[in-house]
Amino acid sequence: MGLMSGTSLDGVDVVLCEFANSNGQWEYRLIGGKTVHYTDSWKELLARSYTMKAAELVELDHNYGKYLGAICQDFLSENGGDPSFIASHGHTVFHRPDLGYSLQIGNGHDLAAVTEKPVIYDFRSRDISLGGQGAPLVPAGDRLLFGDFESCLNIGGFTNISYNNADGERIAFDICPANTVLNHLSSRLGQGYDHNGASGRKGKIIPGLLSALNDLPFYLLPPPKSTGREFLEKDIMPLLAARDENPEDLLRTFYEHIITQVNRVLGGREAGRILVTGGGARNTYLMELLRKQNAHEIVIPGEALIDFKEAIVFAFLGLLRMLGENNCLSSVTGASSDNSGGIIIWPGREN
Repeated sequence: MGLMSGTSLDGVDVVLCEFANSNGQWEYRLIGGKTVHYTDSWKELLARSYTMKAAELVELDHNYGKYLGAICQDFLSENGGDPSFIASHGHTVFHRPDLGYSLQIGNGHDLAAVTEKPVIYDFRSRDISLGGQGAPLVPAGDRLLFGDFESCLNIGGFTNISYNNADGERIAFDICPANTVLNHLSSRLGQGYDHNGASGRKGKIIPGLLSALNDLPFYLLPPPKSTGREFLEKDIMPLLAARDENPEDLLRTFYEHIITQVNRVLGGREAGRILVTGGGARNTYLMELLRKQNAHEIVIPGEALIDFKEAIVFAFLGLLRMLGENNCLSSVTGASSDNSGGIIIWPGREN
């Protein structure tokens, strides 16, 4: 099983998969997948988790681990199956590799106690201890499961990309915020999100705001680089909060910002097939803009892969960890070496 919770606070993606290796080529089969949407109370807790005092955050870590365990139990009751293990990304509270730490809550001991299954969690810490960003993690799975595509572009709470460079090394990095900001702006219209980009489509680009967004220093940094809530609070949200234009114009401007940053990256790549997944792949307006403004073939897969690709990959990263194979690439994160990250909890044994 693979579990994934993203920064957009939509919910927990749960998948049950099978993997097979034939002549060195990995293949996967998705048996079942489900998104368990957060209740308002869970959204509120996770949204303010980074402001909590230590004891409250520790309590949340354990309660969230139990919650993830209950989600797994419910999923297996509904769908059947007997997974060999559960690989859980957890929910990111802090991500400061520049200061040597990253925190994903969802305590693995509690998850294992509820499910009575082996659990792999805390995938980032080992890479950070080796001097890396601890992110992105998905590229190891992209290389082995989706290597037929020139690039893999995921548009979720943030947008990230992975691809092989001319030397055959996997390169990946965060590009820019996406649904996290689009959802925030949509809330000003009383909407949870901008369905198919309908509100943004009505708006007009605000040139000064677009320039200010595109000129942020993060975008000039070379990879490896990753970002998160801290970048939003320090750089993105103050620019948006200072504007009194209508939300439709703000949305339209941020759509253009996303596309500008994505095209900065894709413009340096030879034309090829780009696999697009994540919630942004469902946004028809965003996909129209993406197709219109670059020469690559934009491949939008079936709904299951759009929704569950990252959860599938985390299940696969868990498998690599169980096999003792590298699941985190130094070419992506900047760590001193490739590594096999994740703490393994064996229920009923000393760990």
